[in-house]
Amino acid sequence: MASLANVLLSRRVQEMVINGEEPGSLYICRHEKQAQSAPSPLAPIPIIDLNLLSTKTEEEEEEELHKLKSALCSWGCFQAINHGIPSCFLDQLRHVTREFFQLPMEEKNMYCKGVEEVEGYGGDPSPEEGQFLDWQDRLLLTVYPQDLRDTKFWPHNPISFREDLESYTCKMRMVTGIVSKSMAKSLQLEENCFLDRFGERAAMQARFNYYPCCQRPDIVLGLKPHADGTGYTIILQDEVEGLQILQNQQWFTVPTLPNALLIRMGDQMEQIMTNGIFKSPVHRVVTNTEKARTSIAVFYTPEKHKEIGPVDGVVHEERPAIFKKVKDYEITHWEYYQRGMRALHIAHV
Repeated sequence: MASLANVLLSRRVQEMVINGEEPGSLYICRHEKQAQSAPSPLAPIPIIDLNLLSTKTEEEEEEELHKLKSALCSWGCFQAINHGIPSCFLDQLRHVTREFFQLPMEEKNMYCKGVEEVEGYGGDPSPEEGQFLDWQDRLLLTVYPQDLRDTKFWPHNPISFREDLESYTCKMRMVTGIVSKSMAKSLQLEENCFLDRFGERAAMQARFNYYPCCQRPDIVLGLKPHADGTGYTIILQDEVEGLQILQNQQWFTVPTLPNALLIRMGDQMEQIMTNGIFKSPVHRVVTNTEKARTSIAVFYTPEKHKEIGPVDGVVHEERPAIFKKVKDYEITHWEYYQRGMRALHIAHV
């Protein structure tokens, strides 16, 4: 399978769609007899007003902190509004994302990655045998720390792409500061405890996703089911639904809110640092026959080689440690992800 997968991954899904090609066998994720035509219900993802967490009265802040904790204990994610990023800038970012993927194939391929490489334009590295391929193309870029950037993958076209991404990176650092402190306060912990665990050089990667139309959405997924190996992930969606979260063995579709940022916990933040109090949701992306979908995900991960474990205050006599300290968990997570498995068990006590 690996050699055939490599051949497919050396091409772009968008190119196959333009050529009118049907999804090959390696893209089929479930048997036709198991296909479900019934739509998934919309997920009642809680909406959190970040402005109430930082500038309003103590009573308003306490109420919003309670909502935040409830959201992360139940869904493992929330829709953030009033986050300080102008809606016109979010629209601009969506626009340059669509513009990039609408460029001629030969121009996009100037930023192409190798089949087994992670950063750059293309598909994810080939998974292990027995795992299906995702119906998507993406551009993955390290944006912070700046000295870890590989700018040969940063597009010069659209003209404003680099400037917009630089600005968005600064805004994401502001948002992670507010969110990390608020999550700590929601658990009645010292407000900087999570920021300290992430470290001054906490990594950020921006992933620009393009999910082309697919003639077989019943058996082909845009992104396979998994939980993130990050601290947490910040997602800017477009108007096309497709992201789904697994809750009580049922898939729920995440609503699209024009000016909201979906903030979804990863294994390191929710499970390891909070000793299992928060949830790390399994999610996937479904395809559709009529509309292509784009999204921008920013992965926020503790700095390299930093030891991560439950923070002070979440381990006590009534709740002993469930997780031990680990380093570079995201590397192990990726190895298990390529096998279609979760890695969280390696951090269990």
